[in-house]
Amino acid sequence: MKIAFVGKGGSGKTTLSSLFIRHLATTGAPVVAVDADINQHLGAALGLDDEQAAELPAMGARLPLIKDYLRGANPRIASAETMIKTTPPGDGSRLLRLREQNPVYDACARPVELDGGAVRLMVTGPFTESDLGVACYHSKTGAVELCLNHLVDGRDEYAVVDMTAGSDSFASGMFTRFDMTFLVAEPTRKGVSVYRQYRDYAVDFGVALKVVGNKVQSQDDIDFLREQVGEDLLVTVGHSDWVRSMEKGRPPRFALLEDTTRTALRTLQDAVDATYEHRDWERYTRQMVHFHLKNAQSWGNARTGADLASQIDPDFVLREEAIATA
Repeated sequence: MKIAFVGKGGSGKTTLSSLFIRHLATTGAPVVAVDADINQHLGAALGLDDEQAAELPAMGARLPLIKDYLRGANPRIASAETMIKTTPPGDGSRLLRLREQNPVYDACARPVELDGGAVRLMVTGPFTESDLGVACYHSKTGAVELCLNHLVDGRDEYAVVDMTAGSDSFASGMFTRFDMTFLVAEPTRKGVSVYRQYRDYAVDFGVALKVVGNKVQSQDDIDFLREQVGEDLLVTVGHSDWVRSMEKGRPPRFALLEDTTRTALRTLQDAVDATYEHRDWERYTRQMVHFHLKNAQSWGNARTGADLASQIDPDFVLREEAIATA
């Protein structure tokens, strides 16, 4: 199951995504956590110190390896250089699975031990000084989108992506790559403004969207969120001494997390698991193709010097039963 956490900067998006990752780890399920936020704070939220977080391999810096592996023996893709972030898989492509070991995980993922379990952590990499004025952050998140396009995941398997803040998530087709999107919103006008943007953009693509109210202090806060977002409000989270200790770099054992927060995390997992029966791999594949064609026409063909529409395999549908033939 693929899950995204989105929200405006400062909403607590990374904190809640890290709590959800910790919760999933306690279930024993395989979890791949991905930091696709420009601020790159997920590693610290999962307990890494500054040195450990700085040593995480950047997916953006390993894009040639990722492309070469995923291309496999797909005859429609002439070379890794002609692959772009939206290139869809086809017959002969290599696919990624959450439970396996593969060269992409070897190069880009690192195990993070959490009390109660372990997860794989992948990061896009920080926006560096050399990027200033010559690159956009979406060139780094393209590695995440490419991996999601080739990821075959099943029930009780979880890929959790901490997305970049605000409506920047819509600068690529990655917002359609998820079974569930959790939008973290504070009980303020600014807090719900990103929700309205996301709802309006996502409605035409069948994106499953639920709001997590964060930093809630009173019933009035809950009433405000309910008034603003209606039935999309899934659960609310208030103050947590456990989280405050975590943010100071001294997290207690996860078993000591407050019951109210733990119940909220179980509600999130229940909402994710409920989407399994409604998965539509045909629509998922059509959306991959849709955004690939848009990117090809907009910049991809000119950048690569190739007709990227020819990369589309009309007979291929990504699904759980799909087997990599490379």
